[in-house]
Amino acid sequence: MNESTVRQARPARLAGWPVRFHIPAAHISGFGAEVAAILLLTPMFLYAAWWNGFPFMFFDSGAYVLEGFRRFFVPERSPVYSLFLDYAHGRTSLWYVAWVQSAMTALVIVEFARALWPRTTLWMLLRVGAMLSVLTSVAWFAGQIEPDCFTAVFVLAIYPLAFKVKQLGWVRALLLIPVAGLAIACHPSHLGTSAGLVICLVIVRLLPLIWRKRKLPKPNLILPLLCFATGLGLVLQANHILVRKSPEITDKYFVSRSGSFFLAARLMGDGVVKKTLTDLCPTQPLVLCPYKDNLPKTADNFLWGEESPFNKVGRFYGPKAEYDLIVAHSLSHYPVQSLAWGLWGALRQYFMVRTGDGVEPQVWVLRDLFYGFMPKQRIPYMTAHQQTGKIHFAPVNVVHVPLALLAQAWLAWVLWRALRRRRWNLATLPAFVLVALLGNALVCGLFSGPHDRYQSRVAWVPVLIVLLTARGSVERALRQPIESGT
Repeated sequence: MNESTVRQARPARLAGWPVRFHIPAAHISGFGAEVAAILLLTPMFLYAAWWNGFPFMFFDSGAYVLEGFRRFFVPERSPVYSLFLDYAHGRTSLWYVAWVQSAMTALVIVEFARALWPRTTLWMLLRVGAMLSVLTSVAWFAGQIEPDCFTAVFVLAIYPLAFKVKQLGWVRALLLIPVAGLAIACHPSHLGTSAGLVICLVIVRLLPLIWRKRKLPKPNLILPLLCFATGLGLVLQANHILVRKSPEITDKYFVSRSGSFFLAARLMGDGVVKKTLTDLCPTQPLVLCPYKDNLPKTADNFLWGEESPFNKVGRFYGPKAEYDLIVAHSLSHYPVQSLAWGLWGALRQYFMVRTGDGVEPQVWVLRDLFYGFMPKQRIPYMTAHQQTGKIHFAPVNVVHVPLALLAQAWLAWVLWRALRRRRWNLATLPAFVLVALLGNALVCGLFSGPHDRYQSRVAWVPVLIVLLTARGSVERALRQPIESGT
């Protein structure tokens, strides 16, 4: 036995101790490592809720509970997410809901990484997940009883369905379609953002017809369209199920009955509705006419303020036709002011990424619902850190906010370099993610007004990509050509 053979036979040493066991690198392209990654990431994304002692609750959580458990139609809330709470056995324990949400988040992260970086090891992905849980907002949304956790889910699911079908595989693609469809259906803003992403994919698919000499990517359109169609179908069916017990609502199939209310509130905060009421009230006695000189100054005060005239005219059960008229007149007669303020709100929304918006004591909002629907969960809910005011997000956002913005800047730099070098395949990932972030900001800023939770729910996606590509260049990670979607 020569000297080199002897050296190879000797056990490696670490800090003076022999290492006698070698654990091979398990790549997530293997089925065992793939499943293990999903199973291990799922509880990891619930660490914040575990520390809290109960899943996080939001102001809107009570409306979802009421709508889902009593099958009582609440116009301003997603019927799909409300029914999801019931089907996930939220009556027994809201922890079941949090576990499903976290598992869906883990699933799309693993399949996203597997399709783009199949040589990623299980241990590396777990390290990425741990950093993601601490350095971003993912754990605060996965463990919250609110549909905001699903925004990033459909974004991460649609990209490999569009650009990496071959690497993903048809079995996993067929699994991601209902996951993305459910995520899209759980919030009205998701329908708008996903529709925008599909439109952008159609445009990219048509570009080779214009520039024939360039090898431009040809995304798959069928699978993203199936995701959107699944989400739309779930919304229509869920609305139909819930309004059957509401004879005052004549429309039995619809996407939303609250869109015009939210948009009217946003226009009111921008000062447009007062001008519209001044134009219309002399000839049309609208329910808001008596209040036109004393309207709330912000959309939130109009929709949720205790003294708001909105409460006096039926809230979301009020005359929808009149709000439709107010919105139509505002947009047609004051388009510049309506659009300018909306775009300004969308711009602000894009950079509002603070974690913890609305995660504060909710005892006075939800206590009666727990007594009525979930009495066995009342004590852990009341004693959670959130309800006792022990959660402070200032130190958290010292890390979360700059990291989220820096990750977006890094994606923009990667996109600029790829376009400058005409590396079209390399440009697809940063372009897709940035368009998704921009689309989310536009939909929320234009229709509802900017709030930190709207953008922070998806701001962790760029950080995920940065962490996954930290060990190598982006070009090596995406060196495989993107196949045609035909």
